[in-house]
Amino acid sequence: MAIHPTAVVDPKAELDSTVYVGPYAVIEEGVKIGADSRVEAHAVVSGPTTIGQRNLIGSFAMIGGAPQDLSYKGEPTELIVGSDNQIREYASVHRGTPSGHKKTVIGNHNLLMAYTHVAHDCIIGDHVIMANVATLAGHVVVGDRASIGGLVAIHQFCRIGTFSYIGGVSGLGLDVPPFVIIAGTRNRTRISGINKVGLRRNGFSRETIKQLDQAFRLIFRSPNLLMKDAIELAKKDFPECAEVQTMVKFFEDSKRGVVKQTIED
Repeated sequence: MAIHPTAVVDPKAELDSTVYVGPYAVIEEGVKIGADSRVEAHAVVSGPTTIGQRNLIGSFAMIGGAPQDLSYKGEPTELIVGSDNQIREYASVHRGTPSGHKKTVIGNHNLLMAYTHVAHDCIIGDHVIMANVATLAGHVVVGDRASIGGLVAIHQFCRIGTFSYIGGVSGLGLDVPPFVIIAGTRNRTRISGINKVGLRRNGFSRETIKQLDQAFRLIFRSPNLLMKDAIELAKKDFPECAEVQTMVKFFEDSKRGVVKQTIED
């Protein structure tokens, strides 16, 4: 274990023998950090927090801090971080609340760039990218391989669908469907279409992308159909396409409502 002499590590923290802790970093009681992880200079890791293997905690990051919630009174909640994540400089990730999931969860292979914020009770999947200063309010759920641009702000309880791409400087107060590209300010958010480039890069077949595009046009660009009827039609028209069925289920499960405005081709 390589711990810089200026670092402060609580004796009750549990660090694998291969963990590196940089100058002036602080690791508090209740923290567990897995093999080959790095905590860079001036970072603070509070507990209860469990961090898996091969993670990077950047300089001045604040990981596992108490939730920014007025109802929180010091109850035991936690943060769980998987493996192979990069949480970069000045990022902040907070524990859960008793009234929420009681935990915040970050999966594996995620990149949280500088100044990103993950609030209490959020759940982030795998291979997610959050660009600089992207912000998740409490209880947000982010699906696998979603990409969130810089300066994006996402409202409490929103869901971000898998393989979606959110352009920078967007404000979101509704759910974002899976597989789409979206951008815009808080009151003028628009979906421009299926995230074809991202899907191709991740090995989706041309036929799957084609069917997703057809379902998208049916749901979002059928002026003579109510949204609920278009969703039901997409469900019936593409019964063998798992990705279309995933999109349909996302709509059916939405509690906040889904972003519906689109940019025409």
